[in-house]
Amino acid sequence: MYVHIGGEYTILSKSIIGLVNLETVPASSSDMKSFLRISEDENILEYVSEEIPRSIVITDDRIYVSPLSVSTINRRMRTSNIVTDP
Repeated sequence: MYVHIGGEYTILSKSIIGLVNLETVPASSSDMKSFLRISEDENILEYVSEEIPRSIVITDDRIYVSPLSVSTINRRMRTSNIVTDP
């Protein structure tokens, strides 16, 4: 199933391997700055929108900076995986 992660981005939910809550990462975190810089240098970093970033979605081939919270993305992932019987 697919999950909307903000802006005009919808990705395959099973490709998500990690979510980072930017609201809990200190702005001065050198590890996070380095991670984002390397991702950008490798051309795998995408900003989902110009809104304030709240999370990072790590997939098997891309890194997305999203304005949605981790809890919102998690809820959407759970909802997208629900199978209903007719």
